[in-house]
Amino acid sequence: MVDVRLRAVGKRFGDTVVLDGVDAHFDDGAFVVLVGSSGCGKSTLLRCIAGLEEVTAGTIEFGGHDVTHAAPRDRDVAMVFQSYALYPHMTVRDNLAFGLALRKTPREVVDARVQEVARMLSIEHLLDRHPRALSGGQRQRVAMGRAIVRRPAVFMFDEPLSNLDPGLRNQVRVEIRRLHDELGATSIYVTHDQVEAMTLADRLVVLDRGRVQQIGAPLEVYRRPANRFVAGFLGSPAMNFLRGHIARDGDALAVALGEGVQVPLAGAQVAALAPGREVELGIRPQDVVRDDDGPLALQVELVETLGSHVHVHGRIGAASFVAAFEGHQGPARGEVLRLRVTLPHVFDPASGVALR
Repeated sequence: MVDVRLRAVGKRFGDTVVLDGVDAHFDDGAFVVLVGSSGCGKSTLLRCIAGLEEVTAGTIEFGGHDVTHAAPRDRDVAMVFQSYALYPHMTVRDNLAFGLALRKTPREVVDARVQEVARMLSIEHLLDRHPRALSGGQRQRVAMGRAIVRRPAVFMFDEPLSNLDPGLRNQVRVEIRRLHDELGATSIYVTHDQVEAMTLADRLVVLDRGRVQQIGAPLEVYRRPANRFVAGFLGSPAMNFLRGHIARDGDALAVALGEGVQVPLAGAQVAALAPGREVELGIRPQDVVRDDDGPLALQVELVETLGSHVHVHGRIGAASFVAAFEGHQGPARGEVLRLRVTLPHVFDPASGVALR
């Protein structure tokens, strides 16, 4: 088990900058999730850490040792790709055992580990089949098992659940976390799925256009986003944004949205803000409640009923807005809801930086 440290890591393909000065430290035994939209550089960063891509700037350290130019086999990592990368001429059993056999692991240990991983991934009945006789989801589980059975210093996962059906995805996600907790190895996991990111991670690394936007515990990043990108990326439905300016509200401050509408702000949150400053108000759909005296008037256009909760789409003035409520009954289309904001966020409209 090792910690992983990245110092100003950069990667270019020709004139295209894919990673730009990435600094991060992943503690020994941490489960780290790299999350971001498609093309943000998260998979490239994972491949650089694994040694499958050569960095063009910066250094990578495992346990305090510089491995920037070390070969993948010298880094003691095991990786699961989006593609299955299985040996087609081998059975599932032999695919799982191959890495251990190369290391001349005793046969009884190999058999025990293969059986353990097969039970965990529910592929015991597939051990004597070849990859061509498996479904896509089954092949991905075998690929995961081949990495897990080795028990390396660092596990690396590149969206390994993308080919699984929702029910199995949830099951395997839980098992991945359970195995991580049992073995204590450092895990680095790439996904664009927010549920996977929030439920698996000890630490989230949010990337956008090759740069780290924020690193922190999942709830910390969700509740205190560093900038507009992080705020808009994490959370479903996405955060609402309304333009306005800081105004006085008695002895406190508020965001004035025009036409006399003002959303109060907590004093501690906006201690450094001056009245008149242009801002962007961020409101998560879950952070509004119905209140007949609330400052916001939502004109309902569409109601999505999702069983235990509803998503209400509409407009506040000319701006689109989504509100999320618990319960199985929503308002009628055309109804006007008065809303009060329980947790407002404030961002600089030019830089996108959160203002507190």
